[in-house]
Amino acid sequence: MNESSNTPVYDSTPPASEPFYQTWIKAITKPNEQTYSEIANSPDAGPNKAYLWVFLSSLASFFLVALASTLFGASSQYGVDISSAMGSSVIALLCAAPIGAAVMVLFFALDIAIIQWVAKMFKGTGSYNQLVYAVAAFSAPISLVSGVISSLSTIPYIGLCFSVISFGVGIYAIVLMVMAVKGVNKFGWGEAVGSVLLPGIVIGLLCGCLVIGILMLLGPVIGDVFSTINQSLGGY
Repeated sequence: MNESSNTPVYDSTPPASEPFYQTWIKAITKPNEQTYSEIANSPDAGPNKAYLWVFLSSLASFFLVALASTLFGASSQYGVDISSAMGSSVIALLCAAPIGAAVMVLFFALDIAIIQWVAKMFKGTGSYNQLVYAVAAFSAPISLVSGVISSLSTIPYIGLCFSVISFGVGIYAIVLMVMAVKGVNKFGWGEAVGSVLLPGIVIGLLCGCLVIGILMLLGPVIGDVFSTINQSLGGY
């Protein structure tokens, strides 16, 4: 009974090809596992288009945030030439933004690969190509929205309000990720949540253990340094 309630009902009619903006709107405004199952089984589904979406949205987001930071930062400083600051920022962005966007694509692909690998351990029936496309369908527009919100958060005095909104958008993205994993892999909510959160928990624990180990190894050295500093200060 529980398995039947956790398993979504999927339409047997294969989804038709559609423009990217319709896919994005559907992924954002119709958040359920049926939606992501249809997106994952679209004739257009594939990693290349997903990578392109993430790259372009990340690129646009970098430009928005950097230009807004330069504009509002320069305007708040007395004697700073805004046009000169903007020109320098554009030159720097033309060099750095594509690299940053490419790195975002790399981490995106790695993240989806790990999540799908864990989903397979939970008997998920989806594939990497399906999941990466379904996730990119909402990640790309959310990246653009986050870029706009982050740009507005640089405005003095009222930026904190947009920071709170940005936090809410991040939570919504996690919820959509769980729904996408569930829809693509056709299993229950527990497996979907585990597939999304378990990799982060494991990586966090490993990083924590690594930091603790390094601190334990460097503890005596750090203690000697502070002891030497205290002795030198005591001599004055």
